[in-house]
Amino acid sequence: MASTSRFAAFAATTRRIWALAKPYFNSDERWRARGLLAAIIVLNLAAVYLLVQLNEWNRVFYDALQAKNQPVFWEQLGRFTYLAFAYIIVAVYRFYLTQLLEMRWRAWMTRHYLQRWLHGNAFYRLEISRFAAASGATPDNPDQRIQEDFNLFTTYSVSLSMGLLNSVVTLVSFVGILWSLSGAFDFSVGGTSFHIPGFMVWAAVVYCIAGSVITHFIGRPQIGLNFAQQRLEADFRHHMVRVREYSEAIALDRGQGVERAHLDLRFSHVLANYLRLIRAQKNLTWFTTFFGQAAVVFPFLVAAPRFFSGAIQLGELMQISSAFGSVQDSLAWLVDNYSSFATWRATADRLTSFEESLSAQERGTGETVSAEGEALATEGLGLRLPNGAILAEGLNLRAAPGEHVLVKGPSGSGKSTLLRAIGGIWPFASGRITAPADAMAIPQQPYFPDGPLRNALAYPEPAARYSDDALRQALDDALLPQLKSRLDDEDAWSQKLSGGERQRLALARVFLKQPRWVLADEATSALDPQAEEVLYRRLKERIDARQGGLVSIAHRPSLEAFHDRRWEFEPREPRTGGGAAYEVRAA
Repeated sequence: MASTSRFAAFAATTRRIWALAKPYFNSDERWRARGLLAAIIVLNLAAVYLLVQLNEWNRVFYDALQAKNQPVFWEQLGRFTYLAFAYIIVAVYRFYLTQLLEMRWRAWMTRHYLQRWLHGNAFYRLEISRFAAASGATPDNPDQRIQEDFNLFTTYSVSLSMGLLNSVVTLVSFVGILWSLSGAFDFSVGGTSFHIPGFMVWAAVVYCIAGSVITHFIGRPQIGLNFAQQRLEADFRHHMVRVREYSEAIALDRGQGVERAHLDLRFSHVLANYLRLIRAQKNLTWFTTFFGQAAVVFPFLVAAPRFFSGAIQLGELMQISSAFGSVQDSLAWLVDNYSSFATWRATADRLTSFEESLSAQERGTGETVSAEGEALATEGLGLRLPNGAILAEGLNLRAAPGEHVLVKGPSGSGKSTLLRAIGGIWPFASGRITAPADAMAIPQQPYFPDGPLRNALAYPEPAARYSDDALRQALDDALLPQLKSRLDDEDAWSQKLSGGERQRLALARVFLKQPRWVLADEATSALDPQAEEVLYRRLKERIDARQGGLVSIAHRPSLEAFHDRRWEFEPREPRTGGGAAYEVRAA
């Protein structure tokens, strides 16, 4: 029963990995991919053929040495020259085409998964899903999986599969040679005689099967350790990136000691797991090194009696040794490649879980029905947290063109979640949402790409779409005249600008693009009251001029003057069996 379940698990894993690998070979690059793969296979077959010829050369060359046959000696040196030259050409182009296939496969997979990760806000949905109750099934560090894991997966997939193919072909090619050369082994046990033909072949099979089984049991822990090592390395790198991104806040809070402790803790986890991995590799190396060294002398020990009895010549002894080495290398493929296999398996497991999470996001986790319209409205809208807790339900809200709505309520009540649902990015919502097509959102933490200021201002549209005069006017309208001369300056604007400057730059985008509807999530919380009043007046004037609407989240009472309606989140009385935590009163 246990063996059946293990086989079923193995079959399921194989299907998942195959589903991850095959799309490239069925993609629009399929003929180039299949052509490269076919060429690599042909070159591997050619390499094995040349090894067979070199094995035959061993016999003739060493027989000539033993017989002191000088003409044959020089003739065989010439033969070796063109065999070796041909092998060099095959080896070079096998390496080159293999690397080319790995590079093209990685490039396709990276572009394919980048497109899927960024499409439909999957990158955002995956991130917030990590806070759900079942977050253990959510992939960590998708950036690392796309950047590093696809490289490892394609590299090891090609190298291991071609190595396995090479081993199988080598085994088929050399097992007949070894069978014919090794002779029979006769012995008696309890008066019964036994005759084993092709004894060297059976010895190689038993030797390598035993080695592969022992290798698997010794090396199996490396799969889990490699998986954990990749995750811990990514977590350590991710925390360093966060320290860099929030360097100013950490420095002002004098939090470098705490961050050092956090980084030390994460790095200690990296080192602890790596030490366990090293120890596992050491245990495997003990066995594989012994296995490889014993294989060098094993064929001589077995064939020596026939050589000393005169049954075979030196050339045949060397040919037996060469053929046994080839058969043994083929059968010992798992022994020689187990560490690489463990890394590949761990990488494949990470990528298959990433693929499953992406597929789940593409199938959709939200239950909202979205439509476009002149007004903004919700019908029966329900809002949930990623862990399933219900914030609000049955919301029927409406804001017509020309209306300006202020959203109020306690912190954490779901105000920002409501705007995310209206913006179409919150997956944990249900109901119907109608929103204008040209609505523009201003998040609490606006994003600005590194590079020229004009790109940060026009994001996500190309800056070339707007004239320099329009860009400067938008900065002027947003009370950022000091930046008008810096349109071509390149910088990390999210870190270089103050909180108030970032909010004003986000408003400059709105003034530049002039949408009819604006969804502002505490868009002026970092500004002084005077600047906030000026900017809200300008924002309201532009929206009114286009007969649009404004929905704002804000806590300051001074902003109520710029809105004519309110949606207020109010706590509900606790109800038996759960239910929504808040209700929204429209006024």
